[in-house]
Amino acid sequence: MSQFRGPLAIAAVSLTVPLVATVTHSEPSAQSAPQAASAGPAAQPKQAAPTAPQPTRAKPAAKPSAKPGPTKAPSAVPSVRDYDAASGPGWKPQPSTRVVVAPDDSRALGDEGKLLAQELKRGYSAAGSGRAGDIELALAPGGAPESYTLTVRDGRVRVTGADQAGVFYGTRTVKQALAADGRLSEGVVRDKPAKPQRGVMLDTARKHFTADWIEDTVREMGDLKLNQLGLHFSDDQGFRIESDSHPEIVSEQHLTKAEVRRIVKLAESRHITVIPEIDSPGHLGAVMDAHPDLQLRDTRGVATPGAVDIANPKSARIVDDLLSEYADVFPGRYVHLGGDEYAALLKRNPEVSYPGLAREAVRKYGPNAKVQDLATGWLNDRAAALRPHGKVLKAWNDGLHAGGVVKADQDREVEYWTGKEIGARQPQEYLSEGRKVVNANDEYLYYVLGEPNTFTYPTGRRIYESWTPQVLRGTTPVPARYADQILGGRLAIWCDLSNAQTQEQVARGIHLPMRALAQKTWDAGTPALDWEGFKALTQRTG
Repeated sequence: MSQFRGPLAIAAVSLTVPLVATVTHSEPSAQSAPQAASAGPAAQPKQAAPTAPQPTRAKPAAKPSAKPGPTKAPSAVPSVRDYDAASGPGWKPQPSTRVVVAPDDSRALGDEGKLLAQELKRGYSAAGSGRAGDIELALAPGGAPESYTLTVRDGRVRVTGADQAGVFYGTRTVKQALAADGRLSEGVVRDKPAKPQRGVMLDTARKHFTADWIEDTVREMGDLKLNQLGLHFSDDQGFRIESDSHPEIVSEQHLTKAEVRRIVKLAESRHITVIPEIDSPGHLGAVMDAHPDLQLRDTRGVATPGAVDIANPKSARIVDDLLSEYADVFPGRYVHLGGDEYAALLKRNPEVSYPGLAREAVRKYGPNAKVQDLATGWLNDRAAALRPHGKVLKAWNDGLHAGGVVKADQDREVEYWTGKEIGARQPQEYLSEGRKVVNANDEYLYYVLGEPNTFTYPTGRRIYESWTPQVLRGTTPVPARYADQILGGRLAIWCDLSNAQTQEQVARGIHLPMRALAQKTWDAGTPALDWEGFKALTQRTG
């Protein structure tokens, strides 16, 4: 894969790592240490016997040098939020270093411990308390979700976390700091994310990405403490995941369910939730290629590209079939329903252009209902079909409409991407309704292949210097009082011109934007490093 993938991004293995420590090529062999004296007696000059027994005194054990080492916060992306320096030599991995998990936590933290041991080429033990030179992992419930404490003291490293994700993120800090500096300074790191949702969305519908490429991206995201990967796998250009309920809609190039389950399993080991998106009622062209009778047509009988006829009950059945089928393939708590750019609502007068939709809206919701109410009811109905699966539902901001007689479910999270559509609503409107919002601002976070429609490739520098999660639309932040309603941000990779870049070029293009996003969603404040300093840090940490 691309050279921009982290050199230490190694997949976790299911094999048990030997309990004996292994030695890296850069470490001196144990055989190079000074050898103990031979056990055999050496020739000694003959001496007179002492006149009385003499007391002997045990030689004290050698103590590690207390000479202070250089003191600095661990080098990591995103940067750690709080570091209390202490005087002492710090810590470097030794040939005897192990990753040790407390017995009570061995089941919960075994994957985290074995992964770090493999990455550092050291031994793993679930034996309990560590010894000098070891890295100890343990749970310490009670802190904020995903938080961790990293303590370097007495010749050992201890990572405790409020949950498994927190411990995992502490190991990512250890891994990156060793890659950058070869050591950890004495002291205590206390770290936690500013935002609970930090991620990437990948458009696999317009462009097929291989399972290997997606897995590499998952490993990279894990090291950056990103925790969500959206897969937009259904659109007008393709349907890219194997389907048992409707195999007729699946594109020739697609992921098998076995590949998806492998991706999901890897993501879970990195504490990343994979979020499926079947975008409806717009962007269903690949489904309608196999079911042309579901195509929305205007008053002249002209087919509307990508739009399904939401007055046709068959349209709802096929989408519900697919949502139910994939609910278990993607066991995470989120599903994205889409809802954006429904072509009927892009007309100045939808009721005139689509009288069939207008009649169905009135029949279903009363005399004052319009086409937008039918579209809102469509997403509410799809949400109802998913509720038995216990999912949290998301939709794009232009899938939630102002006014009308039908209201979008209040618990639906809004992914705000644009304010350019007809009837655009300002971010503050959603926030003032009490809705939770995720930032996908197309001004900063849209990586659109080929740069169509005035899009330009986002840069890490612009995200790092100018964007925060409160900048939801354009370049102006919303008032600070809404900060807690903004759950995080997502870098969106859209493949409108699918051949404009190869997979490898996409990997290179998103390398710095991903790292800038990771920094700004982990710590929404002004970064301590300037851009050039941060860029140099990303090169050292992998």
